[in-house]
Amino acid sequence: MSKEAFTEQDWRRLLSSLGEDPDRPGLAETPHRVAKAWKHWTSGYEQDPVELLKAFEDGAEQYNELIVVKNIPVYSHCEHHLAPFFGKATVGYLPNGKIVGLSKLTRLVDCFAKRLQVQERMTIQIANALMDVLEPKAVGVVVKCRHMCMESRGIRTPGEETITSAMLGELQPNLALRTEFLALARD
Repeated sequence: MSKEAFTEQDWRRLLSSLGEDPDRPGLAETPHRVAKAWKHWTSGYEQDPVELLKAFEDGAEQYNELIVVKNIPVYSHCEHHLAPFFGKATVGYLPNGKIVGLSKLTRLVDCFAKRLQVQERMTIQIANALMDVLEPKAVGVVVKCRHMCMESRGIRTPGEETITSAMLGELQPNLALRTEFLALARD
């Protein structure tokens, strides 16, 4: 599949198709700014989750409790309307001898959020990447987001949140561990 670049001229054409004058002072620089913004908003395609999760074993072999980072900001765009969705994620795991720096969990969420997404797929992608790379005993991910495609068009339901979760490894059969993770994830 060849990749055809979307240029500033294409953004100018979009503005014209909306009935705007792309040369008026308030819009003259908009095509450049929008092109730059979309490059940032979709930069997750250029990131390798495996590289983000380089693990280390120093000090981790003794630790056998949940590690949870919550309130990780999520900013993404739905693949159906290119509309933003945003909220927070909680990511946790039960190590099996390997840990990652805590900021790596935030970077992992950001990597998958900076792609055109559906929240359900993004949630499982985060969980699977953590499970594949760290090989922990368990992984839990909870994502809570507001979707502008629902709030600003169609059904128009401001303030509704969509919550998705992925529970892998021991979080599936172990009700006590699952309950502990969900309690830690709760606001």
